[in-house]
Amino acid sequence: MFSSRDAFESDFCPVRDELLGEMYRANESGLPRLVETVTPDVRAMLALFCYRRSHLHSLAVAIAGSCNERDLIESGGRVGSTLYALSREGSAKSSPSVSGSRKPITLSTKPLSVLAPMDDEIDDEVTEGVDGISEAVPA
Repeated sequence: MFSSRDAFESDFCPVRDELLGEMYRANESGLPRLVETVTPDVRAMLALFCYRRSHLHSLAVAIAGSCNERDLIESGGRVGSTLYALSREGSAKSSPSVSGSRKPITLSTKPLSVLAPMDDEIDDEVTEGVDGISEAVPA
């Protein structure tokens, strides 16, 4: 096993990538079942790991909702305390599902840039010599 300090300092995910992916894709009722499969100390480290990534912020708050304050503070100090408070704020309000709170992706219908037409005229005044040195061509 690894210490929480090691996980925080080296910033690696405390669970398998497959499990993290399943949690990310889980619906509101499936997430608690997946979270229960992880021990409380690793769960706190996972909540902190996700919290440090903006795209996993809502997942972090949902996971932290299943953690006790002591575990979050031991693993993350002030950040853990803040995460604990955020997770309790969300449960006091009617919190949206983890996947339902994501912003939709929109794609532009306009071209990214307009390119100027290429000038295909060859400069007749300067040509390169055999040795790569530019030479003037008499007219």
